[in-house]
Amino acid sequence: MTPVKSAFRTIHLWLGLASGLIIVFVCLTGSVLAFEQEIEHAWHRERYFVAPATTPRLPLAQLAEAVKAHKPKARIGGFKLYADPARTVEVSLAGGDAGGKNGKGGPRGSESRMPGKGPEKGGKGGKGDGGGPRIFINPYTAAITGELNPRDNFFKTVEQLHRGLVAGKIGKLVMGVSATVFLFILGTGLVLWWPTARKALTPRLKVKWGSGWKRLNHDFHISLGFYASVFLFIMALTGVGMSFDWVGAGINRLTHSPLKRPEPPTSAAPAVAGTAPFAADAVLALARQQAPDAELFSVQMPKEPTGSIRLAILRPNAITENATDEVYLDQYSGRVISSQNYAQRPVGQRIRGLFKPVHTGAIFGLPTKILAFVIGLLGATFPITGTIMWLNRRRKSRRNMRPQLQAV
Repeated sequence: MTPVKSAFRTIHLWLGLASGLIIVFVCLTGSVLAFEQEIEHAWHRERYFVAPATTPRLPLAQLAEAVKAHKPKARIGGFKLYADPARTVEVSLAGGDAGGKNGKGGPRGSESRMPGKGPEKGGKGGKGDGGGPRIFINPYTAAITGELNPRDNFFKTVEQLHRGLVAGKIGKLVMGVSATVFLFILGTGLVLWWPTARKALTPRLKVKWGSGWKRLNHDFHISLGFYASVFLFIMALTGVGMSFDWVGAGINRLTHSPLKRPEPPTSAAPAVAGTAPFAADAVLALARQQAPDAELFSVQMPKEPTGSIRLAILRPNAITENATDEVYLDQYSGRVISSQNYAQRPVGQRIRGLFKPVHTGAIFGLPTKILAFVIGLLGATFPITGTIMWLNRRRKSRRNMRPQLQAV
């Protein structure tokens, strides 16, 4: 082995030993999160799905009344409606309203995130409160089918563990550093894998089935590691991007995109005092006129008298659930104040919006989710197989040293 490869092996080894447990943990929790939506829908199917009826869907105003009857102190924050006739309507409550009995709601699913919501915090406009409880309601009967609170849910806990070990900023920093270390491990691993002779290439691309366990362990680490390394590199890279704010800021600068999203527009004061706000049903009717083939609509009602109504429209074949067109309406007149389709968003914002769906495998639906699940499981095995290889080499080295010591 050349001195350069020997140095890379040392770096690869000690970085792997130092971060192995964290890598195993992150890969396993990431595999669980790859099918968060599917598991949540299967686990609480009655919450998300109803039997389609032949009668028209009820107006949003009637659904809102049913929610208020269920929770008298609730303040409606927004609605999320699917084109799928079998889906329930999701009603978001303002963050200060507790969900469920005694202030607790049911488990949180991936569907609780309103589409089109950026990473910024809500401002004066029509942004909904992403942390509020969710009420699910049958659009044909106005029956409450379930509720959840984003803070009390299995997948939320797994996500917090995956992203920061439930340790806040420090945990997020630790995970970001670990993802960076993993990039170095993958890079040095590829250097070590690269054969010096062409005839050695084929053996490194295949697992020699039927061999002893040591050989299989070696092939699993070397051969499967090579195939998984590209995907693991992408996952680690997007993990770094989500952990460090400077990555997003750097992307914005490179793409000449604004560092922050603009504040939502405000509504003009009504000409007549006491003017009733523009109804959610009128917003929905306008949305259906603009995009009759949309997969879902998200209507976020303003929280302040000067706020605007935010309408997010998810078009068919959108690359992610966040790839929505946005329209802001005056809450009193219903006049369109501003609008922006997904292609008009700044390049930096679109790139950063892809970090999570690429990281979790949701970018192209079920095929990439399965790929992310498998790659995550494989990633969890590499620190283990690598440690076994190191221990085997140490035992072999000790055995070779014994005859020399005895001769002395």
